[in-house]
Amino acid sequence: MMPPVDPNPPRWSAEESFLELLTDTLDTMERPNRGQFLQRFFRSIAQVELSEAQCLDLWDQALARKLELSESLGKRVALQAALVDVLASGGHLRLPILMEYEELRKLQINATTDPLTNLYNRRFFDDYFGKELNRSMRYAHKLALVIFDLHRFKEVNDRFGHLQGDTLLQMAASTLRKSLRTSDYAFRIGGDEFALLLPQSDTEKASTLCRRLRAAYAASIEPLNLGTPLALDYGLAVYPDDGELPDVLIRVADERLYQLKNGTRAAASPSVARTIPRRVAPEQDNDAIPKRNSVEPSRSVDAKTDAKTDAKTDAKIDTKKTGAERRRWERVSLANTKAYALVGEGVEHTARVMDLGYGGVALETTRPEEFSETFQAVLHVPILPPVRVSLRRIYQGQGNAGETRIGCLFVT
Repeated sequence: MMPPVDPNPPRWSAEESFLELLTDTLDTMERPNRGQFLQRFFRSIAQVELSEAQCLDLWDQALARKLELSESLGKRVALQAALVDVLASGGHLRLPILMEYEELRKLQINATTDPLTNLYNRRFFDDYFGKELNRSMRYAHKLALVIFDLHRFKEVNDRFGHLQGDTLLQMAASTLRKSLRTSDYAFRIGGDEFALLLPQSDTEKASTLCRRLRAAYAASIEPLNLGTPLALDYGLAVYPDDGELPDVLIRVADERLYQLKNGTRAAASPSVARTIPRRVAPEQDNDAIPKRNSVEPSRSVDAKTDAKTDAKTDAKIDTKKTGAERRRWERVSLANTKAYALVGEGVEHTARVMDLGYGGVALETTRPEEFSETFQAVLHVPILPPVRVSLRRIYQGQGNAGETRIGCLFVT
C-alpha cells in the first residue's frame, strides 16, 4: 500500500534539501559503499574518526531520532536537528566543531543560492528537478515546470544601467517568492531567466498562477515609469501531459515561452464562459469610448442617430426584462485601483482597466500592436469575481505615461 503523502509538504531550507538528497542517494547504495561515504561525511562535519560500522549506526540513529521527534512533536523535524542531537548525545560534537559546522552550513547555502536574488540557483534546479520528477512518478502526481524571462530586459538594462537591471531582477524574484506555496520552488537559472517547480499542479492551476505573477510584476514596476514594455514572459510544461523526462519538459516550456515572446496567440475559443448580457448597437460605438478618470453618464447623440439606435436596440432587447437599457449607464473610473485585464487566449498579456461601463471598457497598454480587432479578455476588477468577455476595439489614442489607451465594446 502506498504511504500517505502530505499534499503540501513544508518547504525545505538549503541545508535540509542537501540532507534529503543525501538520504535518497544513500538508499540506493550498497551497505559497504554507504559506510565508506558516511565515514568521510562524519569526518567532515564533526572532525571525528569513526569506523564504517559506527557511522552506519549513527546514521540509522539519526533517521530513527527524526521520526521519533516528529511523532512526539506532531510536526516535521529536520534531519539536520536529529543529526546534531545524535552526535551531541554520543559525545561527538563539541563547541569548536559547532563553529566549523556553521561555516559549512554557510558554504552549503552559498552553493545552492543565487547571490543577487536569493533564489535557488541553476545547479540546485538541475539536481532538484530530477528528484521532484521522481517523486511525482512514484506517487502519480502532476508536476508543473514554468520558465520565465523578462520581456525586453536587455533594452532596459542598456538604457538605465546594470544597477537598475539588478533591481528589476530582484523585484521579479520577490514577485515569484511572494506568490508561491510552501511546497513550490523558485530558481534563477540564467541572466534574466527564472524557473518554478510546482508539485501537484495541473495546467489550469499553473496557468492561473503565471497570469497572476505577470500582473503582480507589472503592478510592482509601474511606479518606475520605464517607458519600455518590460514584462514576465513564461512557458509552461506539465508532467506527464507534456512529457516524462526533464529535457523534454524543459524543451516544451522553452518553446511555449518563445511563442509568447513572439506574440503568438492561440485561436479564440468559440465558447465564452461569461459575457456582458447584451451587445451595443453599432451606431453607439463612438458613444462607447470611455472618458478618462471620471464617472459620467453617456453623451447624447443627434436625434436621427438616436432614433435609429433606439429602433435597432428595441428590436433586439426585451424591454420588460432589461428595463429599456439604452446607453444611460455611468462609467466607473478604475484608474486608481489595481483593476487589470488578461488579454488573449492561452498566452495572455496584461493591460490596465481604466474605466468600465455597461457597454464597454477602456484599457491602457504598452503593447497595442498585440490587440486585434476582436479579442478575448478576463477582467479582474476589485470586489467582483473575474469575468471572461469578448471585446471589439473601436478606439485607440494616447494614454498616460506614454501608454496607449484602447476603448472596447462588449460583444457576444
